[in-house]
Amino acid sequence: MNVLVLMEPGDPSRQALTLARKFGEPRSLQMQAVEPFAPDALAAALARAADKLDAAAVFAAGTDRGNEVMARLAARLDLPLAANCIAAAPGNPATVTRLRWGGSLLEEARLHSPRPLITVAPHTVPADGGPPPPEVSMPPPSDSDLVVSVSGHVQPTNGGVSLAAAKVIVSGGRGVGSKEGFAIIEDLADLLGAAVGCSRAVTSAGWRPHSDQVGQTGTKVSPEVYIACGISGATQHMAGLKGAKRIVAINSDPQAPLMLNADYTVTGDLKEIVPAIAAEIRKRR
Repeated sequence: MNVLVLMEPGDPSRQALTLARKFGEPRSLQMQAVEPFAPDALAAALARAADKLDAAAVFAAGTDRGNEVMARLAARLDLPLAANCIAAAPGNPATVTRLRWGGSLLEEARLHSPRPLITVAPHTVPADGGPPPPEVSMPPPSDSDLVVSVSGHVQPTNGGVSLAAAKVIVSGGRGVGSKEGFAIIEDLADLLGAAVGCSRAVTSAGWRPHSDQVGQTGTKVSPEVYIACGISGATQHMAGLKGAKRIVAINSDPQAPLMLNADYTVTGDLKEIVPAIAAEIRKRR
C-alpha cells in the first residue's frame, strides 16, 4: 500500500516518516514545490496525489505549516484529521495517540476514516533513518489555490539564529523583569552562539516579538541545551521543550514547575547568576 507524506525541510518531517511507514510504502510531496507557501495549493496537490496513488493514509509533520495544509486537505475531502499524534497504527479503524492540552495528557483515539489524515507532533518520535521516499510530481497550481500565500517575511531579531534550528537557546520569562532586562539574556546567548527565546508572558507584555516565543503557541524547539531564566514552566511552555536534550533552569523559586523538570537547576536571582555565567565564560576564553 502507498502512503503519502507531505515533506518539508527539517527533522519533524523525517520523524513523521517513522509513523507513515507503519501504514505502507511512503511517497512524498515536497512542501517547497510551491513557493511562496500557499496552503490551498498544497492541499489540492495532496488530494490529487492521494487519489492517484490510492493512498492508504496521508501524513505530515505537526508544524504550523503542516497542520495548516492538512486541515485544508481534511476540509476538501470531508475527512477527520488527527493532529499532533505521537503514535499511530493502521486498522479499521486506525488507532492514534495524541498530545492534548499542551502535552499535559495523552488521548487514545480511534480514527474512523477510509483514508486517515495524520500529523505527527514534532520531536516526539525518533526518525528511523530510512531512505527518503520517492517524490510524486505536482502539476502547476490553479490561480484560485494561490489566493492565500505568503507575501513576505519579517527578519528575526535574534541575530539570525533560528529558534527551530538552534543547538543552544537562552530563554527568559517574566522573572527577567522588563524589556531592558533581556540585555543580559542576549549577552549570554551571544557568548554561546545561541538563539534568544522567551515565554508567552514576555510576548504578552510586549518585551519580545512573538517570533521569539517558545511553547505550544510559539516555536517547538529541540536544542542540545535549553537555558531557562526566570521561567516558571507553564504547561504551554513545556509543550515546546519536549525535544530539548538538556534543560538548565535558573529561578528564585526552587518549586517552580520548570525547576522540577530540569536536568540542572540554579536557585537564585537571575540578574546576578546570568552575568556571573557570562563573566566566567569570558574568563575561560
